[in-house]
Amino acid sequence: MSLPLPVLFLCALPLPQAAEASREPPDPSQGEVPLPAAEDWQARLLYDGGEVGIWYVAAVPLVEAHAAPAVIGLDDQGRCLVLTGYSGKWSLRERVHDGAWLGTLAHADVDPRVEGRELYVAGEAGNVYQVLAHPQGALDARFLANLPGREVHTLVAADLDLERSGAELLAFTNPGGLWLLTPDGTDGRFRTRSLGAMPGRVRDAVVLPAGSPGAAPVLLIASRTGTLEELRFVDGAARRREVFAMATGLGRLALAPNTAAGTAVVYSTGDDGRVFRHQRDREGAWTHATIHRGDAGPRGLAAGRFHADPALESIAICGYNGKVELLTRRGDKWRAETVFEDRDKGHWLAVAELDGRNETDELLLTGYGGRIVLLARPPGFGVPE
Repeated sequence: MSLPLPVLFLCALPLPQAAEASREPPDPSQGEVPLPAAEDWQARLLYDGGEVGIWYVAAVPLVEAHAAPAVIGLDDQGRCLVLTGYSGKWSLRERVHDGAWLGTLAHADVDPRVEGRELYVAGEAGNVYQVLAHPQGALDARFLANLPGREVHTLVAADLDLERSGAELLAFTNPGGLWLLTPDGTDGRFRTRSLGAMPGRVRDAVVLPAGSPGAAPVLLIASRTGTLEELRFVDGAARRREVFAMATGLGRLALAPNTAAGTAVVYSTGDDGRVFRHQRDREGAWTHATIHRGDAGPRGLAAGRFHADPALESIAICGYNGKVELLTRRGDKWRAETVFEDRDKGHWLAVAELDGRNETDELLLTGYGGRIVLLARPPGFGVPE
């Protein structure tokens, strides 16, 4: 006689990865979201846009009622992301919905019709916008101008032409061109005027300190053509002078902190992976040195104080290798160390002061990974005993 077979009751247990996938992703608006970083560094997520790349990031004192600056990101969908921090939480407000990438901004008092400084953003479609934070708490944006058939790659707002009153808003475009935007257009818009063609796409610019009181500052521009040029206004016209050239394109510029009047130390990145240090003396003569030979495609550069010893010269770079590297000068040698690695290629770095618990500067990182990340030294770092 055959005996009945035992009946087995099977119960499906959730796999660990399935349980992990069901969790909600961390939300920086609800509390601090830490990320892995190198020793003596802390990384915190401020924003996660998924697969939408973010091409520019900066810390801007946008809201007058807030002591801390806002963090501004410009993304591939043409949005201006305004992040404000409060006790470790970061709240998001979106302004500007251009539909094409935004990739540059400037912050200055250009428009006399508006009290205080204004934020200007622009990008692929050639559209330029003004973003304002009102004392009543409202944050709005308005269309100012369009440069037909032009991508705006670099905006500069500074008082460069002493024959004009106040700061100028300049736009460097692709195809190569330089445009002046002034707040005297119809219906509150800006008027645009071409200041001439450029040999190539200007990818970054920094304003150098004037050499003497009353002298006009000089603009240093880095181009896809591989040239580094001084640009100054003479009799109302823009004049350029080449000071450095390389065989591949130049990408980013960073001005060293605490630069004395009339002198300058500026760092630049080359598409082939080299990083350069450029120094100008009081007579206007430049010297140049290669300080790093790394992976091709550096796309972010920031200069600031990143060590406990304020005398140490240091800069940070990021790029297509996805890493944030700190370059530090000790004597006549430069040493590189990786302090963070993002989930995709980096595109922009900015120096900021967002954490007063240490004595050093912070870094803001963004790029193809669609995130904005804050990198900071831990509390107490660099504080004398």
